[in-house]
Amino acid sequence: MKIYQSRLFEKKAKKLPKREKETLDQEISKIANNPFIGDEKKGDLRGIFVHKFKIKTMGYLLAYRIIEKDLELIMIGPHENYYRDLKKYLKN
Repeated sequence: MKIYQSRLFEKKAKKLPKREKETLDQEISKIANNPFIGDEKKGDLRGIFVHKFKIKTMGYLLAYRIIEKDLELIMIGPHENYYRDLKKYLKN
């Protein structure tokens, strides 16, 4: 399984401190081992999975999709305005 990153995911992950990146890497490996760990969305976001996890006390959401046998990491961020931003990104 190959794991791809969108530009948006790459930019946001790059800004995270080192400790938080380590937690993110652990969560990505969990997703790679079991791609259906996240909740599949409906409606406009059909085919997108969102995995919820915490870094320290802050709740984060990680959106991804499964393309054949590969995994595409789309977006990471806190819950505030997350789905609005995700929809806007996917339209472009």
